[in-house]
Amino acid sequence: MRYAVLTSAFFIFLLNACAPTPATQPPRRPGAPIPFLTATRAATQTPKGLVPLTTPLPSPTPFTYSVQSGDTMSVIAEKFGMALDDLQAANPEISPNAMSVGQVLKIPSNPDNLSGEPTPTPAPFIVQQVECYPTADKGMWCFVLAHNDTPDFMENLSAQVTLVDSNNVFIASQTALLPLNILPPKSTLPMAVFFPPEIPLDAKPQVQILTAIRLLPNDERYIPVAVNNTLVEVDAQGHSALVSGMVLSLSQAAAANQIWVAATAYDGAGSVVGVRRWESNASLPAGGSLLFEFMISSIGGKIARVEFAVEARP
Repeated sequence: MRYAVLTSAFFIFLLNACAPTPATQPPRRPGAPIPFLTATRAATQTPKGLVPLTTPLPSPTPFTYSVQSGDTMSVIAEKFGMALDDLQAANPEISPNAMSVGQVLKIPSNPDNLSGEPTPTPAPFIVQQVECYPTADKGMWCFVLAHNDTPDFMENLSAQVTLVDSNNVFIASQTALLPLNILPPKSTLPMAVFFPPEIPLDAKPQVQILTAIRLLPNDERYIPVAVNNTLVEVDAQGHSALVSGMVLSLSQAAAANQIWVAATAYDGAGSVVGVRRWESNASLPAGGSLLFEFMISSIGGKIARVEFAVEARP
C-alpha cells in the first residue's frame, strides 16, 4: 500500500510583472511564505558534522511514542526493532492488554548510550546534506537532507542538531523534523530546525540521527494519495515561486481529513534553497481530488525546480 508520492514539477516559468493572470488559473493571493531555509549542495560522502549514533551529544532529546489505533505492544516493539521484553520493562506501569490510543510509551535506550536518554536504533537512511545559515536577526536555520533509499515508507524521522563554537563549546541543541510525518521510498525530504537569536556567527553543527521507523505494510493511519498536474511559476528574481497542483485520492474506501503537501525548492546546482508545507482546510473524499496553491521562497540561489511530497490521514 502506498501512502505518499514525491514528484518533481513538470514546468517552470519566469513571471513577467506585467503579464496578465491566465483565466484558467486561480487568482493570485499575497504570499507570506515562512520557509524552512537553506542553501546546500548534494553530497556523495558523509556530510561534515554528521556524528555517529554511538557518540553522546549534549542534551539529547528523550524519545516517546504515542499509541495509535491498531497498535499492540508487540507491533510497537517490531516497529522499533527491539525485544518485546525490553519494551515492557521500560513501561512497567502499562498493561499490554489495556493500552489506549494516545497513551505514551517510553522507548528504551541502547545500553551503550552514555547519555542515558532514550535513543532507539533508527531505520537506516542517507543524510545527503548538513548546513546551517545565520539570519539577519542573529538566529540560525539548520537543515539536514534525508534520503530514503529503501522500498519502504519511513515515519517519524528526526535528527538532533547541536551547535558548538569554534572551540567545540556547546551553544544550543534542538531536534530537526521533516515537513511530513513520512518519507516515501526512493525520495528525499529535508529535516529543518530554527535556532532563535543570538547564535554566534562561528557556530557549527553536529548532527546525530535520532529516530526513523520503517512502516509496516497496510498501515491504516495513512490513506494512499498522489500529486498530479503540478505547476511552478518562479518570479523574475528567481527567489520565490507560486506552486499549485492537485492531490488525488487512491483509496476507494476512506476519506482523508488531514492532507499535507510539502514543497522543496532546489537551485540549479541541486542545493536545497527552501521548503514549505501546505495544510488543507477541506477533506478529500475517497477517489476524489483536491486543488492546492501556495508560495515558497528561497534564501539561497535562484529556484530551478521544486519537488512535491504529500501525505493524507483519515
